[in-house]
Amino acid sequence: MTIATTTSTRTGSSFVRRAFDRMVEARSNQARRYVNGYLLSLDDATLAAHGYDRKQLEREGSLTNPF
Repeated sequence: MTIATTTSTRTGSSFVRRAFDRMVEARSNQARRYVNGYLLSLDDATLAAHGYDRKQLEREGSLTNPF
């Protein structure tokens, strides 16, 4: 009796890929919140001159402490 064993690296690589994608997404969200925090410190005229809306930035959230 012979038992065939197959191993697939695809399962492992998809786990690593999903983990990497989630890490990149989390860091992107963190960076966006950090930038929004800075943008919210600007006055309304400066925000409007650069095409930003204060209410939209407030909805997206901000990060006051980047660490």
